Amino acid sequence: MNDKEKSTVSKMIRIYCRSKHEQLDILCLDCLKLEDYAHKRLENCPFGENKPVCKKCRIHCYKTEYKEKTREVMRFSGPRMLLHHPIDAIKHLSAQLSSFLK
Repeated sequence: MNDKEKSTVSKMIRIYCRSKHEQLDILCLDCLKLEDYAHKRLENCPFGENKPVCKKCRIHCYKTEYKEKTREVMRFSGPRMLLHHPIDAIKHLSAQLSSFLK
């Protein structure tokens, strides 16, 4: 599951960076740092494959600056995922919905 989440967060960061920082094929330094940080958080998640969505998690492992930036990226990229990566967007929304209903 972490690989899917890494892929999803990377796609969201790329959508954000492409639009906000006018990057085409590569991420700007700030977005690259955010992607690396998010991947490390996913790799070190104590819940492993049973990881809840971050919003519902009882352990908040993101530093404040990264948490705010991630929220900004997700707010911007979330709706656009339906256009750029519709299958991933539906899977992500489904996972969030099932976590919300638990």
